Amino acid sequence: MKRRFAAIAFLMFALPAFAQEAPPAEPKPVPYDGELVKLAEKLGALHFLRNLCSAAPENEWRALMDELLQTETASEPERRAKLTAAFNRGYRSFAAVHNTCTVETREIAEKYRVEGATLAAEITARFGN
Repeated sequence: MKRRFAAIAFLMFALPAFAQEAPPAEPKPVPYDGELVKLAEKLGALHFLRNLCSAAPENEWRALMDELLQTETASEPERRAKLTAAFNRGYRSFAAVHNTCTVETREIAEKYRVEGATLAAEITARFGN
């Protein structure tokens, strides 16, 4: 009888502890995340600026951001959210200030395009494909 109570007590108290799921593992930090955040901000800014100055809607920069998200964050929702927030921040920072296309906005767009290309090249050269 004592064995039976001991077995029941074990099942009631010990097994739920074993059945609990382990907390999700923290995503491993990626050494180039800082550069990816900068790149995402530039892509967001370019998406806004190019559409501001384009006669027809352009989605090239958003498509590049989507590709970046699929490649870099397919199974990491926290990193995906971080990069998405950076893209949106880049977009909004210019949307809040610029409402017409000017020579200045075209120059800024070109500057950001060059900086983005440089960042992408540096990330690839330093950390592989």
